[in-house]
Amino acid sequence: MGKKTKVALAIAAASAAAWAGTKAISKPQKRESKEALQFERPIIIAQHGGAGLAPEHSLLAFERAAEIGVDGFTVSVRLSKDEEIIAFHDATVDRTTNGSGFIKDFTFEQLKELNIGYNFEDLEGAFPYREQHVLAVTLRQLIETYPDKLFIVNIQDSPDTYEGSLMPSKLWRLIEELNIQYQVIVTSPYSEQIDRFNLYAQNRIALGAGEGDIKKAMTSFTSQFGHLYHPKVDLFIVPLKQGVFNYDSPRFVKFLSELNVPTIYSDIDDLVTMNRVIRQGAMGIVTNRPDIAEVLIQKVSQ
Repeated sequence: MGKKTKVALAIAAASAAAWAGTKAISKPQKRESKEALQFERPIIIAQHGGAGLAPEHSLLAFERAAEIGVDGFTVSVRLSKDEEIIAFHDATVDRTTNGSGFIKDFTFEQLKELNIGYNFEDLEGAFPYREQHVLAVTLRQLIETYPDKLFIVNIQDSPDTYEGSLMPSKLWRLIEELNIQYQVIVTSPYSEQIDRFNLYAQNRIALGAGEGDIKKAMTSFTSQFGHLYHPKVDLFIVPLKQGVFNYDSPRFVKFLSELNVPTIYSDIDDLVTMNRVIRQGAMGIVTNRPDIAEVLIQKVSQ
């Protein structure tokens, strides 16, 4: 047996011993069930109210999606100059008639002067809302309008900004005031924002995974040390694929579900894929086209 072969075998033996040792002492810790995630069937969530049918985050979009019968909405939120929690995805208002500027530089009253539907292009390539005045709305307005819907609230302000530093406490106070702990899931691209929010919520609110949490879970899943992964969030909302990571895997869904962490796939706008990921074990889908999902909604509601 050559020297290189002996070294390779020694490394393999050491790795196997390390794996066996960690497997023996580390037991997966399941997340405690959250009330907002208690569904007995797959759920259909409208992205930003149904951004493929009407201007995103407009009451028009939410109304159309609600009429179709979705279970809830994703809502991106940012803090305005007067510290209102605004339903708005982009940092700037470049897509409105009034051109440039950041959400943080406008009060809510000033934002209401802008037409947030100005650049919405409908399915036929027209811009039907340019002659209308589509108003910005607050998260409070949406929650009070749809008390029977689930809200997946996505904090968009970076934790390194003034607005981002305030958002976790502002959001917690709103949830506490409206007593809607059972109706809300809080997430953010920034895992740090989720951690900050949970300092107030103390695990009383369902938490969605941030980008750091998602990468950590996938890295653990693809390694031999998945048994060392202990989730600190309650839900994964992921695309089918992002960069080098492929989340479209029944095994990945099963890996998380065994930890009591369901998976929802985002940006699913065709019925074939909707049906497929549901069959794979996903808790549900997020779609810009609730009209396409209407057939699926009727099916899962039976």
